[in-house]
Amino acid sequence: MSLRQLYPAIEPYQQAWLPVGNGHQIYYEQSGNPQGIPILFVHGGPGGGCSPSHRQFFDPQAYRIILFDQRGSGRSTPHASLEHNTTAHLLADMESLRQHLTIEQWGLFGGSWGSTLSLAYAQTYPQRVLGLILRGIFLCRDQDIAWFYQQGASALFPDYWQDYLAPIPPAQQNDLISAYYQQLTGDDEVARMRAAEAWSVWEGRTSTLVSNPDIVDHFADPHHALAMARIECHYFMHKSFLQENQLLKDVYKLPNVPAWIIHGRYDVVCPIEQAYALHQAWPQAELIVCPNSGHSAFEAEITHSLITTTTHFSSLV
Repeated sequence: MSLRQLYPAIEPYQQAWLPVGNGHQIYYEQSGNPQGIPILFVHGGPGGGCSPSHRQFFDPQAYRIILFDQRGSGRSTPHASLEHNTTAHLLADMESLRQHLTIEQWGLFGGSWGSTLSLAYAQTYPQRVLGLILRGIFLCRDQDIAWFYQQGASALFPDYWQDYLAPIPPAQQNDLISAYYQQLTGDDEVARMRAAEAWSVWEGRTSTLVSNPDIVDHFADPHHALAMARIECHYFMHKSFLQENQLLKDVYKLPNVPAWIIHGRYDVVCPIEQAYALHQAWPQAELIVCPNSGHSAFEAEITHSLITTTTHFSSLV
């Protein structure tokens, strides 16, 4: 069986910024069919931002494709800002965007932190959700953060881990989130940028089963790295502004709509146990395991599964 690949590149028919209060303006764009099924691409991180390739997971004839950059991310302003930047703010921004675009209901397509935010939105505004396509489930529990940023994934990538540790003095390495937070929010710009690159590159290097230099280079880009590192670390310092185990406890609030969980068997950033735990709590969602994949949406099997799913979803709505 040949694997399905991304749809051809397209350009948006609208690009704009929506003021959402406290000086924040979020970038959003629309592409595809203005009369199509509205679907919101919810990017990862937090702090990751959107890219043109994210439009290509959807049939442009079937979908009204909406991308947005969360607060402080991508083209949203102010860049890398931590002020008034919490999960509650992001959920409110998504709802403001829906209202601004006069959409009654939309589908949510989110990976990694995008799956976190999509689940939280669906649990908060279940009546607004047509369906959920979730990839690389990230539950944001204490154990999930510790695995990737303190001890766990470090055993699988000991060489890359040394580069992640490099900006942090040995005496502070027993609490790496706090140590990174000090540097990423400090006044020393050189230290801030060095820490941002080390943090972001660690994620880029480990996000695919087979190393992908293009993905690593994207994560190393200073503009991307600063937002990604600062905003991620800010959220993780504050337990992602969620109650412990909130997403699993609140599964009962999810709407009874088509839903899919797509996860790489060898995902090191967000181990598959998270997807399995979500599926156990939410069995009506279909679990699709990609047996030769890691975390990234751009790995061949995961891309195939995502596009197969968006095609199927469009036939149901």
